[in-house]
Amino acid sequence: MQTVAILPVKRFASAKRRLEGALASGARRALAEAMFTDVLTALRRAPAIDEILVVSADPGAQRIAEGYGARALDDPAESGQDQAVVRGAGVARELGAAQVLCLAGDTPLIDPLALETLLGKPRTAERFVVVMPDRHGTGTNGLLLSPPDALEPRYGPGSFARHLELAQAGGVPAEVAEIASIELDVDTPDDLAALQERLAASRGGAAHTRGMLHQLQRTRALGR
Repeated sequence: MQTVAILPVKRFASAKRRLEGALASGARRALAEAMFTDVLTALRRAPAIDEILVVSADPGAQRIAEGYGARALDDPAESGQDQAVVRGAGVARELGAAQVLCLAGDTPLIDPLALETLLGKPRTAERFVVVMPDRHGTGTNGLLLSPPDALEPRYGPGSFARHLELAQAGGVPAEVAEIASIELDVDTPDDLAALQERLAASRGGAAHTRGMLHQLQRTRALGR
């Protein structure tokens, strides 16, 4: 097995707290679920990905994952993104994976062709790290690790620079991949507005997120 994707997912009910001023709790939950489903859909459409591991304490996320042919790993302690990726990487090694692709569950614009390009790029080193920044260039929306334990992730504010520093400290060759369809994650009202702008300027992709936001706009227009 060559590539395993790892997707940590928070409980939908507690996701996207920073959107409280823009969306009610039910809408935040629906948005988190829709974005997660779109990421899963993109991963399933990338032939270079052999297996998907979803690490989550949310039974709904686990059911959706299994419905898309992914393997759900229960995370009852909700130990955070770092430990979820470490656990996923450990399972990937047991499955015989040569590398893992760690992505965020709130990047619904992910393009399967972009993933294929990333994974198909010739690399001479067997040990390497590829860091994919967010649109601000400060956070990390994606990590490609070869082998799966090439680097122990440290997400959070400033993680983009931190991951490059960790790779350098560990003597692991690192590269930066700025991928437009991965750089936009949705945490704040500004992120949500940016997502809506990109969806309005394009056709196709992110079908579940498009549908959810369209329904929300329709409901608001009706004054419900």
